Amino acid sequence: MSDSFVHLHCHTEYSTLDGMVRVDAAVKQAKKMGMPALAITDHGAMYGAVDFYLACGKKGIKPIIGCEVYVAPDSHLKKSAVSRKESAFHLTLLASDAQGYRNLVKLVSTAHLDGFYGKPRIDKELLAQHAQGIIGLSGCLKSGTRDR
Repeated sequence: MSDSFVHLHCHTEYSTLDGMVRVDAAVKQAKKMGMPALAITDHGAMYGAVDFYLACGKKGIKPIIGCEVYVAPDSHLKKSAVSRKESAFHLTLLASDAQGYRNLVKLVSTAHLDGFYGKPRIDKELLAQHAQGIIGLSGCLKSGTRDR
């Protein structure tokens, strides 16, 4: 299936205030369209990872677990910003293997427990410490470009 499309940036019902597709519906549609795999990349959370993994397994689709994280411009521990817009930028991360999944869980957990400032945030240093097995994607309009 070298010519198959695989959606690597999909927000589900678990992506707070951003996603609306139900996990089962996304997987069903991916199967219908002949996708061999599908990624889940909810904003700042991995709450849907288990449901997604199980739903993909039932349909014979390879699950790709990911998350669109929020990256603080400085330290994730710094709780100040010039504006809310400047407090965090988006970065889509995908786990390429079991180590990547563990690192992604660590990053998202740390973002919620230590880096929360309006949103669960990580920083570049934390990402570097837990980068093994993770693939980063550039992408959306909020992925770090600043109006100057």
